[in-house]
Amino acid sequence: MSAFIRAWKILSEVLDSQVIPPSDQSATEVSKERIKAIEATAAALKEWAVVCKALEEGRQVILLRKGGIMEYRQGFEIKHSDFFLYPTFEHQSKECLQADYVNNLDKVLQNAPMNNTNRITSCAAVVLVKEITNKSILGQLEKYHIWNDQYINVRFSYNPRRPLNVVVLRVYKLNNPLEVDVKPEITGCKSWIPVQLLLSDTKLQGRAKPQQEFDKQSCSAIDIVKPDCKPVFNDSKFTEIVTELQEVLNR
Repeated sequence: MSAFIRAWKILSEVLDSQVIPPSDQSATEVSKERIKAIEATAAALKEWAVVCKALEEGRQVILLRKGGIMEYRQGFEIKHSDFFLYPTFEHQSKECLQADYVNNLDKVLQNAPMNNTNRITSCAAVVLVKEITNKSILGQLEKYHIWNDQYINVRFSYNPRRPLNVVVLRVYKLNNPLEVDVKPEITGCKSWIPVQLLLSDTKLQGRAKPQQEFDKQSCSAIDIVKPDCKPVFNDSKFTEIVTELQEVLNR
């Protein structure tokens, strides 16, 4: 059994009941059966490379989105309970970052992939999703992300008829990064990359299920690619972080 699967089993046992839809007003329990009932193929989520770095270092544990990650016609629902983090290098700006993390952008850009390749170094599991309509709560989330107040205010104000979704992630660092080619299908302003596009890369041959098995069923990132990895936080520390976040988000 790989380290990734062992880590996932621990996460499921300790924090499965913390996974909630954002429409709930309190941290109510959602069964494993409900999550498994939602069909989803594995995916990689595109996010700023500097944010991926912050997530991998434990400086950040949340994403802020207005739709996109798990959007359904009836509202925001869990579509991908786990996914790879695909770093992007466009649109990043020091003007959007908190002072303590500004200099890290230079380091990220210095290590940007060359020759039309990219590197996936982490994956994440969704632990909590909550809608935010009260702007005052945003200031209490400052220590859980690297964006500055100006950028957060822009995100909150964009499309004001839609709530802002706080997505709490448990992040796992891959011991063996995935090297992938940057194909035309991957580029552009889209949030998700189907794992099929990554599996077609010869660099991933031998690390995934046979393609015919993938086609037969809906699989998660865990099912398809099982690299060894380790969580950024141990179980005790991460449970503490989630408890803190729940107290803020349920006010």
